[in-house]
Amino acid sequence: MASVLVVEDDQFVRSALIRHLTDASHTVRSVGTALEALREVAHFRFDVVILDLGLPDLDGSEALKMLRGITDVPVIVATARDDEAEVVRLLNAGADDYLTKPFSVEHLSARMAAVLRRVRTGPAEAAPSPVIRVGGLTVDPLRRQAELDGVRLDLTRREFDLLAFLAGRPGVVVPRKELLAEVWQQSYGDDQTIDVHLSWLRRKLGETAARPRYLHTLRGVGVKLEPPVEQGPGRGAGFTGAEPPR
Repeated sequence: MASVLVVEDDQFVRSALIRHLTDASHTVRSVGTALEALREVAHFRFDVVILDLGLPDLDGSEALKMLRGITDVPVIVATARDDEAEVVRLLNAGADDYLTKPFSVEHLSARMAAVLRRVRTGPAEAAPSPVIRVGGLTVDPLRRQAELDGVRLDLTRREFDLLAFLAGRPGVVVPRKELLAEVWQQSYGDDQTIDVHLSWLRRKLGETAARPRYLHTLRGVGVKLEPPVEQGPGRGAGFTGAEPPR
C-alpha cells in the first residue's frame, strides 16, 4: 500500500489517524511539527502527506510552501478553516487536496485513493508522447516541460498535467467532469479546484478569462485550448459564451 506521513500536533487525532491508516495496510510515520515534517520528507520517500495547518512551530500553509520547495509528494491538507479564500490559497500554495475538520476516516480514505490513483496512473506515468505544439505553445510530456514562445514556463505538477491534457486535444471542448476524471483521477468534485488551476495557468500564459488567448471556458460546457486568433479592428478577445473572470 502507501507510505504516509501524518503531520498533526494533536496526539489524540494523530493516534486515530495512525490506527486507521495502519489498519488499512499503509506504512505510517508521524510528526507533530512543521520542522520535523521537513526533516522527514528530506530523508524518507512518501507517497502522500497528510498535513494539519494548526502546527505549534509554523503555520501549516507556510509549511506547505516549504514542502513544495523540496518535494513533489502529494499533500492533503487537513484544516478547520473552511472559507473559500482559504481553500483557494491552499490550492495555490501547492495542496493536492483538502479536508475540512472534522472528517470521517471513510472520507480521508476516498481522498487518499483519488490522489494516489492520479499519481500512479495519471499523465506523468503514461507512455511517452510526442512533443505537442499549439501556436507558440510547446508541451513535452516526456520531459514534463512547457514553453511559450520559446520561454520555459514554471508550472506545478498539476498545472502541467492540466495543460498537457488540454494541449493534446487542441480545439476540443473538454467537459469539467472529464478533467476531474483524467487529470485529478476523481469521479466527483467541485469546479473550484479546476477554476483555481485554470486561473494560474492563464496568468502564466499571459492571459485572463476576460481576454483569453489559449484557454477558453464555455459556461456550463467545459474548457478548450486552441491557438490564439489574431484580432482585427473592432474585434474583442474571447468568444460568445466565455465565463467572466473568476
